Amino acid sequence: MRHLRSRLLLFSIFILCTGLASDAYSASFDCEAKELKPDEKVICENRSLNDADVKMVTTFDLLSGLMAMGSRGTLQDEQTAWLKKRQECSADAACIKAAYDQRLQQLDETYKKINRPL
Repeated sequence: MRHLRSRLLLFSIFILCTGLASDAYSASFDCEAKELKPDEKVICENRSLNDADVKMVTTFDLLSGLMAMGSRGTLQDEQTAWLKKRQECSADAACIKAAYDQRLQQLDETYKKINRPL
C-alpha cells in the first residue's frame, strides 16, 4: 500500500510539472540558450522527450531527498554518467528515448531499495 501511495505521489508531481509546462515545454535546462547541444535541441523540439526529461529530473530530485547523504553522491555520479550517455545520442531521438527509459527504470529500482520507516 505504501508503495502504491509513493507511486501516486510521484505520478501526481509529474502531472503537475508537465501540466504547468503547457505549450512552452519546460525541460530541466534552458531551451532558449544560444548554445544547445544536439541532444538538448531534440529534447526541446520533441514533447514526449521533453516530458521524459521533466519526469526524470523530478524523480531524481525526489530520490535525492529521500536518500542518506552517502548514497546521494553515488546517485549523482550515476546521473552524470547517464547524462554523458544521453549526449552520445547526439540528435538521435530514438536513442535519447531509450536513454530516458533506461534511466527512469534505474531510478525506479533505486527507489524500491530505499529503506523507509513504517
